[in-house]
Amino acid sequence: MTGLALIIVFVLLIILMIYMMSKLNVHAFLAMMVISLALGLIAGIPLVNTTIDGVARQGMNTIIATGFAGTIQSIGIVIILGAMIGMILELTGAAFKLADMVIRLVGAKRPVLGIQMMGWIVSLPVFCDSGFVILDPVRKALVKKTRVSSVSTSVALSLGLYASHVFIPPTPGPIAAANTLFEGAGMTVNLLAVMGMGVLASIPCLIGAYFFAVYI
Repeated sequence: MTGLALIIVFVLLIILMIYMMSKLNVHAFLAMMVISLALGLIAGIPLVNTTIDGVARQGMNTIIATGFAGTIQSIGIVIILGAMIGMILELTGAAFKLADMVIRLVGAKRPVLGIQMMGWIVSLPVFCDSGFVILDPVRKALVKKTRVSSVSTSVALSLGLYASHVFIPPTPGPIAAANTLFEGAGMTVNLLAVMGMGVLASIPCLIGAYFFAVYI
């Protein structure tokens, strides 16, 4: 199967995966693995490496192993270390201390704003996925202390992290975009100007993200 039909099947399988995780409580890893195998079979990928008419075709065993190894190589160690740091923050009580600090800074009535701004600041030197792993224990402690919605704080933290991740260097995305724009205009990249413009561009996103987090 190829073309538009494969795209439609892909979208339907993604919806099925979300349903499995959210409604059937299937573990995320198992749900993703089942959907990946199903999509591979539908797309015509063999289960194991095969040779047809002298042409070697990689099987799903090789493709999945290669993809998993690539993920571990790129961000796996960061996620593992981030999870360890998060667990240390939680077990030592440091997460609650940080939650208290957030509450003192923004007030007990605005914990969603506090966790969003914490994400926005932390994502400047740290990649947003690692930042979420590290800050999630703080978010949980904040939820316990203020009884605010867990969904609201999760959305606020995620969007706060992404607001700086996609707009403000040193993350590679805005640097690459700025490099393309500046070179197109025959100019050299001014990193300080890019950072300043990134901060300004992220402010409307933060405002919209806050109201969406409160609404959702």
